[in-house]
Amino acid sequence: MPENNENILKEIVDTGISEMKDMAEVSDACGHFRQLLIEQLTRELMMEQDTEPPKDFSKLDTVTIGICPGDGIGNIISVEAERVLRHLLADEIESGKIVIKDIEGLTIENRLEKQQAVPDDVLAEIKTCDVLLKGPTTTPKGGTMESANVALRRELDLYANVRPVSIPEEGIDWTFFRENTEGEYVLGSKGIEIPGKLSMNFKVTTESGTRRIARAAFEYAKANGKTNVAIVTKANIMKQTDGNFSRICHEVANDYPGITAEDWYIDIMTANLLKEERRSSFQVFVLPNLYGDIITDEAAQIQGGVGTAGSANTGDHYAMFEAIHGSADRMIAEGRGQYANPASIIKAGAMLLRYIGYGEKADKLEAALNDCVEVEKKVVITGHDDGATAEEFTDYLITKL
Repeated sequence: MPENNENILKEIVDTGISEMKDMAEVSDACGHFRQLLIEQLTRELMMEQDTEPPKDFSKLDTVTIGICPGDGIGNIISVEAERVLRHLLADEIESGKIVIKDIEGLTIENRLEKQQAVPDDVLAEIKTCDVLLKGPTTTPKGGTMESANVALRRELDLYANVRPVSIPEEGIDWTFFRENTEGEYVLGSKGIEIPGKLSMNFKVTTESGTRRIARAAFEYAKANGKTNVAIVTKANIMKQTDGNFSRICHEVANDYPGITAEDWYIDIMTANLLKEERRSSFQVFVLPNLYGDIITDEAAQIQGGVGTAGSANTGDHYAMFEAIHGSADRMIAEGRGQYANPASIIKAGAMLLRYIGYGEKADKLEAALNDCVEVEKKVVITGHDDGATAEEFTDYLITKL
């Protein structure tokens, strides 16, 4: 066979093999997507059929609070938050109305060793609690292991991430309701990659999932005398997911005639939060998962930094409270961990107290925090050795209680 013909034949064979590999990869990707679709449809059907009433804390003889320190500075600031809770709940702990349980094992080392975002034995312990105060956890970059937060929100069905931001002197009193179990995050570690060609991730919005977060936002607005709910999406681009999120929120809004529902796009809303003449008019926000994660960090920064903000993750049967910042592994590596600010997780502790029915104790804690951080400023956290340690700050805070 002439050399030229051999080259042509080789080229045809190589092209055929390449096309066969491509077809196999496409087939695998389609099968993967089919499985994801079945999983999410099953989840939607389960939500539709869930008729169990929410937990009523006023009817519980004992409320069990789990403490999960997490990673990095979580091991430092969680200790301080637990001290505060034990101080405020001393009588209830002694009488048996409150049980505080320390839960170990939600560490990056244990999760990597077991290759589980939340190891099974740790999850079983968490499920013996009614509420959880959780320190920040580290999420590995790359790979397929998902965030521990994402896994806990799914396993405990904590669909509402509630983040308050308040700056009274500027007329700012915001409460964000971020959908917690859908969007990009729930499928973020389950994308598709054809190496050297492309990668894809998925976003999911369900009818039931959106309806319940919208209901939570409007119920909060109604109960707290709020008259405006901002529905924040990118529905002009993400027409199916965000478009349906907006539609469902407006349908829910029809049941609340005294409350105005307004559509906003996420990009202009991030700008409006910085617009001093506009931002004080906002009250309650409801928004999908990813947008909520980003914009609440911006809002916390306006308040004074992510170290000042607490966060509630609530469902019908469990609740988890945490700081909104990460584990700050760099602080640990630089030997500055003891100077981490515990105010955020202590504020999350105040939210926990209010959630389980101890509103007066929560008010007392929030007032003391405000005095320490905003008014007196006698013991100041800087994150470095020119400021107080987390322990010193908490010691002073407890004297205010």
